Amino acid sequence: MPARILVVDDVLPNVRLLEARLTAEYFEVVTAMSGQEALDACARSAFDLVLLDVMMPGMDGFEVCRRLKADPSTCYIPVVIITALDQAVDKVAGLEAGADDFLTKPVSELALMARVRSLTRIKQMTDELRMRAKSGLQIGLSNSVLDAVLDDGLGGRILIVDDRASSYERMQLALSINHHVEVETSPQEALFRSAEGAYDLVIVSLSLQGFDALRLCSQMRSLERTRHLPILAVVEPDDNLRVMRGLDLGINDFLSRPVDRNELVARTLTQIRRHRYTQRLRSKYQMSLQWAVTDPLTGMHNRRYMETHLETLLDQDQDRPRPLSVIMVDIDHFKSINDRYGHDRGDDVLRGFGERVRQSVRSVDLACRYGGEEFIILMPDADIGVAQAVGERLRRRMESEPFGDGADEPISVTISVGITASQPNDSPAAIMKRADLALYRAKSDGRNRVVSDAA
Repeated sequence: MPARILVVDDVLPNVRLLEARLTAEYFEVVTAMSGQEALDACARSAFDLVLLDVMMPGMDGFEVCRRLKADPSTCYIPVVIITALDQAVDKVAGLEAGADDFLTKPVSELALMARVRSLTRIKQMTDELRMRAKSGLQIGLSNSVLDAVLDDGLGGRILIVDDRASSYERMQLALSINHHVEVETSPQEALFRSAEGAYDLVIVSLSLQGFDALRLCSQMRSLERTRHLPILAVVEPDDNLRVMRGLDLGINDFLSRPVDRNELVARTLTQIRRHRYTQRLRSKYQMSLQWAVTDPLTGMHNRRYMETHLETLLDQDQDRPRPLSVIMVDIDHFKSINDRYGHDRGDDVLRGFGERVRQSVRSVDLACRYGGEEFIILMPDADIGVAQAVGERLRRRMESEPFGDGADEPISVTISVGITASQPNDSPAAIMKRADLALYRAKSDGRNRVVSDAA
């Protein structure tokens, strides 16, 4: 699906020119003739990029940008300000308003398309992360979008890669007021440091002596640990071809020499805020994945994860036969614990029980909460004799060690245990059925016992 771009300008010929350029490159283009019209369009529909003129009657582009970036529903949309204003102070004003870039009229078609492709690529990646992280809100995780709006971008860790002291010293002086800044003059060492240093931004001079700095940028993009690390390139004036190649390789932004201090500070804040936002999204996504396979009460894996893991173990067993044992455990008369001591104490028992189960198995075993007061232990490379010994040890421990921290009345617990082992061409349903039948026998024979059923 092509990227959707909103073009905002009160001069119709300018709108039509940008519309024609972008449509020719197969982008979907929507136009607006005023700031309010642009805000209304963004509220109604999703865009991948906003190209925004500054000089408009009523509400100028800076104010439109500020409002877009302050709204959690639109703050993630990249904004490029396009204007005839060409002073450094104007660039800084746009960047401080939240703009992701600033292009001066007349805009080079090469520069425009490079910026559009770069920013829409970042936007689409961010959209994917946002969609994946949405489930995090449903399970109680914080709102990453709101976090991004509130983040001031300060306190970042920055690595400057530059071999000219007169250059890196000025940048370090300007940025050290609000950030932790380190300098590396060797591009080879810079690659290792960027991978190990937990940086929020790397600033790379494209004028390194005796080394193609674009190769460093390419290497950073190829490594897993630096693939998403933002790169701000510092380029010589009018070095457009290297800038375009850099953007294609994945650099996030660039500054032309002589570097304006205020522009450097503003672009740095923009990159750090965006990096933190995407990092939060990735973190929330990983947490939501973890929650999807984890029982929230005990912290053990849940039934969904266990079933997938069991299927994998049995598939491996078809390729290279090896023993696999399944232990199914049920806490005896658990309902009476809840009835007598209350559900809070019952939850404490479940948590403590899960911890004891984890302590009783090997690192290669999988212990999970199957549901309610039932637990499952999968033991690869363990025959039924080993599993029976583990089940009996667990049963004795539960019987002899009541639950409680000393402040409350101790709760005595016993368990029933059913055990089975895999057979040739076993299915997950078949082996779980045998374990369940063994557990049923343990309970019907009087509970507080271990019963094996290998066939």
